Amino acid sequence: MDEKQFANLMKPVVDAIAGKPVDQDLAAELNRRFPAEGGAFKAIEAACHAAIEAGWMCRQGAPGRRFGRVIEPGPESRNFSIDVVQLADFVGPHHSHPKGEICLTMPVSPAARFDGGGAGWCVNEPGSAHHPTVTGEALVLYLLPDGEIVFTK
Repeated sequence: MDEKQFANLMKPVVDAIAGKPVDQDLAAELNRRFPAEGGAFKAIEAACHAAIEAGWMCRQGAPGRRFGRVIEPGPESRNFSIDVVQLADFVGPHHSHPKGEICLTMPVSPAARFDGGGAGWCVNEPGSAHHPTVTGEALVLYLLPDGEIVFTK
């Protein structure tokens, strides 16, 4: 699995979200179309683990908090950036999502939670803000419209 193959793997997801409001209806649609027990979820999860093992994903940070942008926003990603973080019992820096954030939680430890939710999709609507919180260990893939995120100073 390389960056190009990963982008191809994510294409059905970015095509499914392109042009849609970033809201709870989108989260429900993603959980229907790409459920945690389904093939697409499992393929994305396996690809993330393989890419981390290969050393090209989650290159920044240290154990317990590794992260990195995988895909920059552009025409091929329908203007979404794609980032992946690998977190273990971590409360992240406060930030806001001017255009929203679409997250895929992939638990590594069975009881892992991201902002209280388990395996699957969640959406932070435009203008929302939070301290991203992981209990247990999880990978979280997130898509940002136009790559926009604002960290609180």
